[in-house]
Amino acid sequence: MATDHAAPLAIVTGANTGLGFETARGLLARGHRVIVAARNPHKGRAAVEALRAEFPETAVRCEPLDLDSLASVRDFAARVREHEGALDVLVNNAGILAPPTRETTRDGFERQLGVNYLGHFLLTSLLLPLLLAAPAPRVVQLSSLAHRGGRIDFDDLHGEGRYDPWRAYRQSKLAMLLFSQALQRHSDARGWGLLSVAAHPGLSRTALFEHGVESRALVGSLFRLVMPLISQSAADGARPVLHAATADDVRPGDYFGPAGPGEMRGAAKRARATAAARDPALAERLWGVSCEATGATWNDA
Repeated sequence: MATDHAAPLAIVTGANTGLGFETARGLLARGHRVIVAARNPHKGRAAVEALRAEFPETAVRCEPLDLDSLASVRDFAARVREHEGALDVLVNNAGILAPPTRETTRDGFERQLGVNYLGHFLLTSLLLPLLLAAPAPRVVQLSSLAHRGGRIDFDDLHGEGRYDPWRAYRQSKLAMLLFSQALQRHSDARGWGLLSVAAHPGLSRTALFEHGVESRALVGSLFRLVMPLISQSAADGARPVLHAATADDVRPGDYFGPAGPGEMRGAAKRARATAAARDPALAERLWGVSCEATGATWNDA
């Protein structure tokens, strides 16, 4: 395998399967080097082997990353900083969907908020110096159509008072959109030159979605019946993500999703975000809470 260290570097979290794998695949096809960041090293290595078989002339490797643990996030970032001089694209893709009972991360966060959002918040802050060393860095946050029903409950952020799996999921995906907007504003204010954007995959057939709907048996059964009619493949679901990560027409703060009816499937287009997702005061409040929770300092050197 040839390794071209002059090629732009991309990191995709949760790239061992589903949307993350297809995103990594698309970035390799576009000439990037890719780090597959995966919680399960065995699955991560299997994904790398599959990608190398398809793209033998490109550089792809696996690095273990468990977003359930802030210590693992710090270790991952330290390893990448040790071996790489710049990072061109960071795709914060990894996530979990609707565990039926409340779970917590190793740091005590409600697990969907911790894995889907807070781990990525810390990761991005730790990789900021590498991003700013790249000529045109981009960060892509994975949101969801579900953000439209989301609310940031600062009084019960971690679901200790009342846990509902889908309510927690919607909150985590709204948090990702707010993060994308806040990161762009901080970049503009501090002259980082960073392009911060977001994307959602519509309704895509992935193991994550199938596992999530199992928490509601009737809903799951109905979805399995209608999914082929209204959904798309993981490869198609990755199209808005790849557009956000690589297209020339992307503007600061953009949000992309599928162009079809209800933004459930189709080619990439600019997506609709709720008023809450575009609220700068809400985003700044969440930023402050997230810095306190994770210890993120956002040092740019």
